[in-house]
Amino acid sequence: MRRSIFRSFLSFTKQKQLLAIPTPKGKVMMILEPLIFLTLFFGIFCTIGHFMGVSEMLNTIMRTAFDLLINTCFYLMGITVLSGALGKLLVEFGVVRMLETILRPLMRPLFRLPGVAALGAVLTFLSDNPAIIALAKDREFSRYFKKYQLISLTNFGTAFGMGLIVMVFMIALSNKVPGATTGALVGLLGAVVGCIVSTRLMQRFTLRAHPEYRDEEAYEGPAPETSGVQQEVHKESTFIRALNAILDGGKTGVDLGLAIIPGVLVISTAVMMMTFGPKGDEGQYMGVAYEGVPVLPWLAGKISFVFDWLFGFKSPELVAFPITALGAVGAALGLIPAFVNDPSIVFDANAIAVCTAIGMCWSGYLSTHTAMLDSLGYRKLIGKAIAAHTIGGLCAGIFAHWLYVLIALF
Repeated sequence: MRRSIFRSFLSFTKQKQLLAIPTPKGKVMMILEPLIFLTLFFGIFCTIGHFMGVSEMLNTIMRTAFDLLINTCFYLMGITVLSGALGKLLVEFGVVRMLETILRPLMRPLFRLPGVAALGAVLTFLSDNPAIIALAKDREFSRYFKKYQLISLTNFGTAFGMGLIVMVFMIALSNKVPGATTGALVGLLGAVVGCIVSTRLMQRFTLRAHPEYRDEEAYEGPAPETSGVQQEVHKESTFIRALNAILDGGKTGVDLGLAIIPGVLVISTAVMMMTFGPKGDEGQYMGVAYEGVPVLPWLAGKISFVFDWLFGFKSPELVAFPITALGAVGAALGLIPAFVNDPSIVFDANAIAVCTAIGMCWSGYLSTHTAMLDSLGYRKLIGKAIAAHTIGGLCAGIFAHWLYVLIALF
């Protein structure tokens, strides 16, 4: 009996070992993948180090990351803490529910979504993209949606992610950029237009691939008795409710502020080193913060007329903002102080309008769409969601630019 058990164990172990043996194609990939990575990694750093010097390159990387941490990340964290506390207060005292009721009539004609989707727009505006997924997984909320509508919530919610933080950050530039408040408000309208384009495109792509989703319910169950947010019965005093909301919202803001630090430090440092040139009076590299090899402005300069006509960018360096916003809007905001403080870069109210629109609409969708759709169980539609949102963000920036041009005429 013991021998038979031992032989079975040995047979099972051998089968597992055989299954673990990589195929010839797998062996090639095991060797090829790290070689390609190392070639690209050292190729990029050796190229930058050739122009800047190795010592200057390393000093610039460290000093740029440190300056971003101290002067940008902590500033953004202050905004996230304050906006988190404000957002929690709005939820606690029913303002969010009131906004949902006001915005509900606009949902179906503009976004082809049920009225309760307005709640998702408000919550993501006050927090971040993933807030829409928490709602989409809620049975009481998802009962109102067809499948194709529920899937499009990924695009819908992303277009308003971190909206309050972006708006506050841009409006705070009013003392340095004339017309910043007007530009930020125009950018908000641009983000709404981009959201409409992205959401409806995603619905069209989904129905084209899966026509059956048009009539299938997102959640099969009894009809909901109430809509919107269920208002709880509060036994605490108004002061205690306000205090708890402020503290809980502030804590959420701290978590969000900490979450954006890696993106700001890594992505912004990399983008800035491909955006700005040497800081020395005679064009030499000094190893200070915000130096680099200006590859992105050089590439953007080749087609500068496109960015000038579409977005009204007067400086090719500004193209770094939408590129960074693809991965993280917090990192994209980290570029703004450098733009404002550089006298060679034209960063005006029109640029604020365009950056607000693109920053809000894209909201780092390349880094969130995959996880969001995967959590909903529709991984196969990730490509369509990214394509729709790319178009939506471009439309947001174009609309914001031309709307600002129209307003500036009066």
